[in-house]
Amino acid sequence: MNGWRILLFGGLLLGAQLPPAPAQDWSGIRDGALYLRAPQGDTLQVDWRPAWQAEANAEHLYLQAGDGRLLAQRDIAAAETRGSQRWTLPAGNGDLRLEIPGYSFRLYRVRHGDDTAALFEPVKQHFCAELPAGTQLYFRVRAGERAVLAGKYHGGVDGLHVERLSDGHQLDLPLSRDSHYSRSDRIELPVAERDQVWSLRLRGHGKAAFWLDGSANLFARRPEHLFSPELERGRVGLTLHDEVAGPTPRLGVGLPYTPPEAPELLARLAPRAANHYSFVDVTVRRPHHEQAFRPLYFTRYGIDADSTLLSQTGRRSVLEADDASHAGLAAWIDGIRALGGAGRHYISFADEPNLSYPDYPSFASYFAAMARQVRATAGAREAGIRIAVPASSRLVNGPTSADASARRGLDWARRLLASHDEEIDALAWHEWMVRDLRATRVYRDSVRQAAQLVGLDEHGRPRKALLLEQTNLSSGNDVSPYEQETRFAALWWASVAINAAQDGLLEQLNWFLATDDEEHFKGMIGRTGDGRYVLKPVGEAMAFMQRHWQQEVLRLDNDAFEVDTLAMRTGSRLVLFGVNKTPRRQEVRLSGAPLACHAQDPPRLRLFDAEAPDATSDAAVLDCTQRPWRFGLPGESLFVLEWTAP
Repeated sequence: MNGWRILLFGGLLLGAQLPPAPAQDWSGIRDGALYLRAPQGDTLQVDWRPAWQAEANAEHLYLQAGDGRLLAQRDIAAAETRGSQRWTLPAGNGDLRLEIPGYSFRLYRVRHGDDTAALFEPVKQHFCAELPAGTQLYFRVRAGERAVLAGKYHGGVDGLHVERLSDGHQLDLPLSRDSHYSRSDRIELPVAERDQVWSLRLRGHGKAAFWLDGSANLFARRPEHLFSPELERGRVGLTLHDEVAGPTPRLGVGLPYTPPEAPELLARLAPRAANHYSFVDVTVRRPHHEQAFRPLYFTRYGIDADSTLLSQTGRRSVLEADDASHAGLAAWIDGIRALGGAGRHYISFADEPNLSYPDYPSFASYFAAMARQVRATAGAREAGIRIAVPASSRLVNGPTSADASARRGLDWARRLLASHDEEIDALAWHEWMVRDLRATRVYRDSVRQAAQLVGLDEHGRPRKALLLEQTNLSSGNDVSPYEQETRFAALWWASVAINAAQDGLLEQLNWFLATDDEEHFKGMIGRTGDGRYVLKPVGEAMAFMQRHWQQEVLRLDNDAFEVDTLAMRTGSRLVLFGVNKTPRRQEVRLSGAPLACHAQDPPRLRLFDAEAPDATSDAAVLDCTQRPWRFGLPGESLFVLEWTAP
């Protein structure tokens, strides 16, 4: 259908004509949202053009009503590097929200009428837009708020200037050019006894990163357009079916190339799968090096399903079929055979080859030689060793590199399967740069496309195992503390797991990394200022998820956009696990089968606060006395509903 879908609610229409001269224009958006209040109705137009590598990346736009319903979704095919979308905005749908999820490879321009008040909510830490010189916006700080204006230099805008409209008080914030990605520049705004409106002027032009802490992170083109968006209560309709879709994936983490530094915290994460690196330059010198930790992970933590990437230290990922690579692979095989033949151990011969190798033929030649070595090694298959391809950087879309359209993981996998189908046991990939909570549904689509590529057997299972070996919000060390260190990561990980597991097609799903290292602050385990290891909110969420993760996925219909849910069972134990991804309170209705409300063994509803894990509550109210079952969800929360089937 070349990319667009629409849901008709309250008179939302496509194809309406724009007013002759729209008065409001938002240009260059790459990552952010617009709240729109159109008291008289309006027409919204969104145009886009390429920023870079747009032809390798499909994207999506989401338009929501004031109660969170998805009014319209625009799917933009990779080939649609330029295009436009028009929507009418009738009055009566509350404060609308237009989501432009990042990381985006396109520049979006949004136009609407002068009577419509609009507020831009930029992403924090990452750049949100590419803006012209002299861009001026306005924001409000409420009485008593301790607001902080923050920004980061991304090669474009290099300073922020603010002025308080009531008295002309001015402040400047230069943006540092040489700082770690996770750091930003900040300036405190004076606290006032009454609400204050400030103007913000950007110094320079190009990529811009600016935001507010301690106050609403919302900016207007005109001061009179500032308003507080109303988050109306949402409604979620769930219908459960007594039909197994498939097994749940094993949830795991990327483990260090040493024994764990915080073993008790790793035990709390309870990973059922793992992603490893095996550095051939290390094992050539010390063939038994990995015996210091692989058996430990296997025996102490019970991780009997894993995937391994061959590489070299220093993140040198381009290997050749030379003596060093063959010796490193042989050492890895010997180590796996020493485990005694238990478990399933997948090997990928390179880390993200579609990102790092000069071209496909170079990697294909290397892959063929390494695959022959595995197949020729006596006892390898009996030890549980399997071959996975291609461990690509992203699957459906291209990697973040030049010539990305010729490097899509799905295409490289298709070519390898055409030449080496019998040698390949699994399709593996790494997924990055899906930073928006509303866009995590693309994980379900990527798993489906992977299953379609490998095909299904007579039991409806993928012919090759599907492994999401590594995932996180960002690749490399381009990470935001607003995401990695807060409950945002917990909500994101829960949503990704639910979407990736929804159809029962995926075998492994691994968060990367288990523990922060010196360069990458994106572990589930972090370190405090005094050197102690602690579980971050995402780690606490992982522990909560693992306690309630079941063996099979049940089919579940969900009409909500902001609440993701997964129905699971083990025998007669049923669990509904979900996440409310937004601050909006939601009212849930659950119908279908098998539901059972026994007085002797009543269903239990648990809520989890990612920022206060010890406050896990059983006090949430569930009404299961009649169909549908009913319960409420606070904003930004994880929940588990558990009961015993008839």
